[in-house]
Amino acid sequence: MGSCLPKLVLNAQPLEQSICRNYIERSQDQFDNLEKHTQWGIDILEKYIKFVKERTEIEISYAKQLRNLSKKYQPKRNSKEEEEYKYTSCKAFLSTLNEMNDYAGQHEVISENMTSQITVELTRYVQELKQERKSHFHDGRKAQQHIETCWKQLESSKRRFERDCKEADRAQQYFEKMDADINVTKADVEKARQQAQLRHQMAEDSKADYSTTLQKFNHEQHEHYYTQIPSIFQKIQEMEERRIVRIGESMKTYAEVDRQVIPIIGKCLDGIAKAAESIDQKNDSQLVIEAYKSGFEPPGDIEFEDYTQPMKRTISETSLSNSRGDSKTELKFGSKSKGKLWPFIKKNKLSLKLGAGPEDFSNLPPEQRRKKLQQKVDELNKEIQKEMDQRDAITKMKDVYIKNPQMGDPGSLDHKLTEVGQNIEKLRLEVQKFEAWLTEVEGRLPIRGEHPRRQSGMYEAQNTPSVNNCAQDRESPDGSYTEEQSQENELKMMATDFDDEFDDEEPLPTIGTCKALYTFEGQNEGTISIAEGEILYVIEEDKGDGWTRIRRNEDEEGYVPTSYVEVYLDKNAKGAMTYI
Repeated sequence: MGSCLPKLVLNAQPLEQSICRNYIERSQDQFDNLEKHTQWGIDILEKYIKFVKERTEIEISYAKQLRNLSKKYQPKRNSKEEEEYKYTSCKAFLSTLNEMNDYAGQHEVISENMTSQITVELTRYVQELKQERKSHFHDGRKAQQHIETCWKQLESSKRRFERDCKEADRAQQYFEKMDADINVTKADVEKARQQAQLRHQMAEDSKADYSTTLQKFNHEQHEHYYTQIPSIFQKIQEMEERRIVRIGESMKTYAEVDRQVIPIIGKCLDGIAKAAESIDQKNDSQLVIEAYKSGFEPPGDIEFEDYTQPMKRTISETSLSNSRGDSKTELKFGSKSKGKLWPFIKKNKLSLKLGAGPEDFSNLPPEQRRKKLQQKVDELNKEIQKEMDQRDAITKMKDVYIKNPQMGDPGSLDHKLTEVGQNIEKLRLEVQKFEAWLTEVEGRLPIRGEHPRRQSGMYEAQNTPSVNNCAQDRESPDGSYTEEQSQENELKMMATDFDDEFDDEEPLPTIGTCKALYTFEGQNEGTISIAEGEILYVIEEDKGDGWTRIRRNEDEEGYVPTSYVEVYLDKNAKGAMTYI
């Protein structure tokens, strides 16, 4: 009996099997390389997201700083700065501040759009990309594990086939040896023959199994390298290309977000340029003239005094004094006009000394006084309108209480209506007072206690006596004119009147206590806010106008409606001051 298999099959490994093993190992290496590369691509995407996020933070910070800068230089309400913005240069600066505020808003738009269109979208895409990448490499590893399992099965089947062939060959050689030996019994020869046949059958079965396994592996290998792996690599490639396209689109969006706000930023800059072009130096100069013009007319020409006439009197001390008196009489108008031309200078000094100006603004030049009075009248009218609106609101509330008693007591609003009515009446009296002064300044009424304004450099003949009388009143006993004494006397008289007018600025002693029956919000100047049940000190009782002056501490005092407090006067009070 011959050998069951060729020697080449039993003793050698085919070259194709070695090559196949190398392909499997190289395929695993390619997966590792692709895994590293795709992870690097995700890192690049996350780095770009971080870059855009930091850019948005910079835009927000820059916009905030611009807004704070614009707010810092905005004029404060009800301040002197707000009055300065009537000039065109200041208006242009205010427009610049407003445009910078809008400019800051565009940087906020950039930040918002980059956040919503780039940062948020790319962050979500990165999460999806990670999941897709994980899925592809999971399929790749699964396919790799499957082909390795098939390879191991093939190796196992091949080794079993090889082992069975060797066993069958040994059994065949043993049978031939036994058959050739004449000393061996026939039974032993038969037994060796049967064993050789059994081993041969086992080798045939292993050969069939190995052949089947080999065919299966070749099919799986072909599917692996020509179908599955190319498909997985193609998906990974498409995923990577989508990532590259996506980051390119994001960079394009990055530029478009900036480009979209350029027209609006350009309008902001155009607004600043237009504001600069609107500056009118002539108009600003005219505003300064209107603001500070006094209304006085310039003095007239001074007459020529001829000293070349022969002197009829001998030069003596008496004649000198008389001539000085005569010359002073001739120059009475000059001295008078000097005192009359700028009457507000003395009063300004006195006002600075005493800390306040007269209520009628008589310390100001006519034009400035007219403006101040008009401004005061407008402010009082606004306050009257506010009080009238408050009265209407209280009246409507009272009507509601009358129709719906469960909502409140109508009588509880009577004292408030009375108070508002008194306020309106006081304000109207104030308006009438300031309007009278305003009419006086505008020349519709005769001027009170003042001489007519100078119209030329010469007084008319009918005014000469009064001028002389005024000049004589200011002459010294020896006939000489003393402007300093006159000014001193005038200042003393004005200071005395001023002191009498502001005597109440001195701290007043307490004359009793009071208890607040209701809460009062002191919103007007001179009033003080009180809370219900609060105990305070009385420093001036009601003089018939419905107001009582009280003190909380040494720094807080003011008027409250008498109907809002219950007063307990101390008849033995002697000015001893105690504070709450």
